[in-house]
Amino acid sequence: MAFTRCNAMTFLTLSMSLVLIACSDSSNNSFPETSASCENSAAQALQVCAGSVNTAQRACYSDQDVACDDGNPSIIDAQNTLQNTLENSCTDGEFMGLSLDATVGRLQADCSAQPASIAWRTYGGPQGSVLPNATPEQRNCLNTAHETVSQFFDNSLAAISVCLTAEDCDAAAVTVNQQTAAASAAATIGEACPTLSDLIAVEPDRYVAMAEQQVDCSVAVLHDDAEPFQLDCGPSNVDVMPVRGEWSMLVLDGDKWGTMCGDGTDYAIHIRLAPEGYPVDNVIAALEGGGVCLFENDCRSRIASSPQLFNAQDPRPPGSGIMGDDMDNPFANWTKVYLPYCNQDVFMGGGVFETFSDFEVPRYGAVNLRAGMRVTRDIIWKEMDGAGDTGFRPDLLTALFGGFSAGAYGTMYNYPFVLDTLQWLRTTAFPDAGGGLDNGTDAGVRSLGPIKIPVWNAQPLLPSYCFSGECAVGPEIYKAMSPRLQQVPEQRMLVVSNQKDTTQQIDAFFTNEAQWINAMRSAYCDTKDLAGIDWFLTSDSKNSVHVVTIRPEFYYGEVAGERMVDWFDRAINDPTSLIDRAEEGNFVTDIPGSLPFPCALPQ
Repeated sequence: MAFTRCNAMTFLTLSMSLVLIACSDSSNNSFPETSASCENSAAQALQVCAGSVNTAQRACYSDQDVACDDGNPSIIDAQNTLQNTLENSCTDGEFMGLSLDATVGRLQADCSAQPASIAWRTYGGPQGSVLPNATPEQRNCLNTAHETVSQFFDNSLAAISVCLTAEDCDAAAVTVNQQTAAASAAATIGEACPTLSDLIAVEPDRYVAMAEQQVDCSVAVLHDDAEPFQLDCGPSNVDVMPVRGEWSMLVLDGDKWGTMCGDGTDYAIHIRLAPEGYPVDNVIAALEGGGVCLFENDCRSRIASSPQLFNAQDPRPPGSGIMGDDMDNPFANWTKVYLPYCNQDVFMGGGVFETFSDFEVPRYGAVNLRAGMRVTRDIIWKEMDGAGDTGFRPDLLTALFGGFSAGAYGTMYNYPFVLDTLQWLRTTAFPDAGGGLDNGTDAGVRSLGPIKIPVWNAQPLLPSYCFSGECAVGPEIYKAMSPRLQQVPEQRMLVVSNQKDTTQQIDAFFTNEAQWINAMRSAYCDTKDLAGIDWFLTSDSKNSVHVVTIRPEFYYGEVAGERMVDWFDRAINDPTSLIDRAEEGNFVTDIPGSLPFPCALPQ
């Protein structure tokens, strides 16, 4: 369906009024020509750069079905223009106390990241997974959506920046006008793209709302004082600033963040900023485990017998293995975040109540996790901007994002959010003891995915390159994620587990232990050659071991000649040299019916 002239004119009129209401200058320039301040120049330069990169990305997907590469001349020109503008307008220390080089790097990073996120969301990741099978009408729909939301982003950023740099900022008027423009943009997209959610999982209003949050992040990049706007991103969004080097529990305001636990209480996270003297932007974020309840009887039973599973303010972070402070652990002095699990939905729930015969279970797992990660981002941002140097740069942040048991499932389902939305590109995922393997029956992960994804409102939170029911299955996620990974070498999924794991086996509805071990070994062989997918399988065939990275005997133990701790360190510091680690062990002898790996193991 075509982008109609009527809707186009309505949307563009509303978008331009975002700028005009904040600035009485009748010039065609979005910013006052008479202003030569560094802040004004920076804001204008970023808006112009982002607009050019948005246009370039749309052209790359239209012509090549993938995102632009690093050598795209239009993007290079846009980045160079931004740099020249800043070098002609700013001096060392003038922009938020940063050096001129740091200022240029900060704005260039945002100019690249925000258009990339919009494009990935629209076309199915950097790999453009939506496009190969799209009809011409669907391609036009996606291009219209991208063009409309890009224009909305550009004009919103311009309007807020103009207002903030004006003598008399009417923030309320700008906000009202932005809301009207957002509704108009969603309507334009909805008319051009009535099947948008079938193509990329999200409805037009949510698609525009996600761009609105990006606007807030770019405003925070540009302005250290964004009052009177209430930004949903950045240092001004921080409610409590924790002390460095000490664990703090932060209870999130449910009204602000939209969060909730299974017992109706507020969600909470635990955070320990890196001690003084260590980089605060080296981050390990870990998701708590705790099983899953899917049906009325098991949910009723868990609520009665284990109410602590539905509350986030009781759990405490693990203090051993990968989360430990042992100086043999290379991550001991990283910023650490622990995200409790309190909705029994494997961190997939999109903020709804699942209704059973006489009770309801709030399914808010993904909402809680993502709010906790955004809180973490904003705290780190505030700390780094306050320290000067380069300020906060998401493209330079290094992170390990992982989880245990149900938290491993949550890692797989939410890793795209960390890469695509938070824009923490140097993030390595490590799902530990939650492989999402399918048993091949009607009571398996593959069969339950299409049922629970819509009931839990999970689809809008899954990436545009994997949101069908089969994307509940671990190996299917690996296959869908692999083409998106390794924009930088650290982008990897480290699949970690002991091969004998009765808890994981039962949670995935395998009744036979040998069948479980064989399924894991087959999953390894089927996915081991995928780019960015790496395995570390421990080999205790005598004992059922559930979760290994926080158990010192396994974290500091060897498989195939390499300690797990050293393997994780290599994944961060020398990722291109990483080799899968798995052994035959004594499984075939100790567990009747188990079979050797159906492929050769690396030496």
